[in-house]
Amino acid sequence: MSLLPHQLELLAPARDAAIGIEAVNHGADAVYIGGPSFGARTSADNTVADIARLVAHAHRFNSRIFVTMNTILRDDELEGARLLAWQLYDAGVDALIVQDMGLLAMDMPPLQLHASTQCDIRSPKKARFLQDVGLTQLVLARELTLPQIATIRAATDPARSTLEFFVHGALCVAYSGQCYISTAHTGRSANRGECSQACRLPYQVVDDKGRFVAHDKHVLSMKDNNQSDNLAALVDAGVRSFKIEGRYKDMAYVKNITAHYRRLLDELIEERQHSADPLTRASSGRTTFNFTPDPNQNFNREFTDYFVNGRQDSIGAFDTPKNPGQPIGFVTQVGPNWIDLELNDRQAVLHNGDGLCYYNLQKELVGLAINRAECISAKKGSWRVFPKDELASLKDLRKGAEVNRNRDVHWLHALDKKSSERRIQVWAHLAGNADGITLTLTDEDGFSASAQATLALTPAKDKAGALDTLVENISKLGNTIFTASDVQVAFSQPWFVPASVLNPLRREAVQALEAARAAGFVRWLPGQAVEPPASYPEDTLSYLANVFNRAARSFYARHGVKVIAAAYEAIEEPGEVSLMITKHCVRYSLSLCPKQAKGVTGVQGTIRAEPLQLINGREKLTLRFDCKPCEMHVVGKMKPAVAQQSRQELAAARAGAGVPLTFFKTRPAASSSEFGH
Repeated sequence: MSLLPHQLELLAPARDAAIGIEAVNHGADAVYIGGPSFGARTSADNTVADIARLVAHAHRFNSRIFVTMNTILRDDELEGARLLAWQLYDAGVDALIVQDMGLLAMDMPPLQLHASTQCDIRSPKKARFLQDVGLTQLVLARELTLPQIATIRAATDPARSTLEFFVHGALCVAYSGQCYISTAHTGRSANRGECSQACRLPYQVVDDKGRFVAHDKHVLSMKDNNQSDNLAALVDAGVRSFKIEGRYKDMAYVKNITAHYRRLLDELIEERQHSADPLTRASSGRTTFNFTPDPNQNFNREFTDYFVNGRQDSIGAFDTPKNPGQPIGFVTQVGPNWIDLELNDRQAVLHNGDGLCYYNLQKELVGLAINRAECISAKKGSWRVFPKDELASLKDLRKGAEVNRNRDVHWLHALDKKSSERRIQVWAHLAGNADGITLTLTDEDGFSASAQATLALTPAKDKAGALDTLVENISKLGNTIFTASDVQVAFSQPWFVPASVLNPLRREAVQALEAARAAGFVRWLPGQAVEPPASYPEDTLSYLANVFNRAARSFYARHGVKVIAAAYEAIEEPGEVSLMITKHCVRYSLSLCPKQAKGVTGVQGTIRAEPLQLINGREKLTLRFDCKPCEMHVVGKMKPAVAQQSRQELAAARAGAGVPLTFFKTRPAASSSEFGH
């Protein structure tokens, strides 16, 4: 088991080790990061040596490092993945985040395995199954409501599995692991870390008669996730790990958003410290910040809490997938190479290099970078802005236009510097001994270490100030990870201890305490699968199960599945299929849902709700609606050229693996297991 029942884990992303170290410094209890391969973000890879460096820093605070190994694997990749897992184990990693169940059928190191978001955990039965095959942390689908999360927690065992939930960042519109548009249109598989982000494109939405329902709208683009107001409710529903999205994000984002949720979780822990079920942090130390965390300062598409509190009317970023920023003022005059602005907040300041934006008359977001900003009247909040680009290129920039700021360079520059302190509390005890003095340090986790100095004790001349001087010198822990909560001096009388003796004694005690913490670090044990093997909730798997190799096929067969189709990436689904399954509903967003008023005001009865079609250039996708589970399917088929190229690549890979891959199209007489479990 990774977390105790009432520990709360703040799980932050890291594109690289430097960002991961700052995530720890800004309060992360755990960090997830990509290894050199097999992570579902192809441009966020890191060497094992860099990960080992991050591990060493994180473990000083009892923070944990999880490495993503969450792509689906070809047969020729299985052995490489297994060897990498052992290298990561040797580097000290605490857990691997996985999607491909083939890894569970192989000789893996004694590491915890966590279920990736691509495992698409939406039901109590699936969550229980994944727990019963040995996965110790389950990241739930972002689309779940609070009651659904609570139902999953009730069906699983908190002593064997931790529930993890995304609380911030970009939202995939599809159920994770259930989007194949990129594979079908480009050959780049989202399940292999190469999503082409078709969901962020503009589309024409037309009905079955070809009439336009929406024009150039980003109808598959979601606002960004923000669960800041729901943390207490998520805790009550059973969530214990709070995950921030963003392995592509920069240092400023990780610092800011980690600090934001660290503050919120610390406040919640403080509120409940005297309750019947008090909460605690999952790692050591307290963090202070040199800035005020503010999620609005980073790139975002505006915010939504998605489905946590039920279906909402406004979850989409349909006008633009860009960052609209925050309202800052409006245009009062347009000059030949400048514009005048009146700011909403007269105390606000514009800076050279700030990013502004506005909507043109076609509701398109237009960016405006400031080359120079001059204050005309601080009293009136009036500013003259000289854009970097020619004014003629800024379409519809006009008097009265509302302007937002989506980049504040002054705020960002503050995060370029050291912006946090993370310290572990220690209690110091200085006492005399037969040969001199002993300094003992005991930290908040109960680790203790001592250092001794040989010294002929002599009475202090300044008896009144001697104690204060000793306490002050012992408390000087500024260059360490510790802070002194209390210093006790147990001398029979005020002795004189020169700084030349006390300073090296303090440093030696600190080094000994760090060594004691490192020696006492407890590595998590892997989860254990139940025996006899748990049965998978279904006995038939379609391409949606993402089974792409012999080990995964063997795993599911061992757990009672009789019919196992190949993953979509195996190019065995030539016709139209669901290329995306999503809880988001375009029909609902356009007020065409049968559960709402029929039709759109003014055109009731003239537009059929189904089918609808999405068109972007030559790309066409059909929308179909499954009202019972309230889901939308985006239907299409693979391009012939993409299929041909993908088949050639697969054939070469299978030849390298030396074993042709076949799947069960009908129920076999008996299932076989090619890999030990």
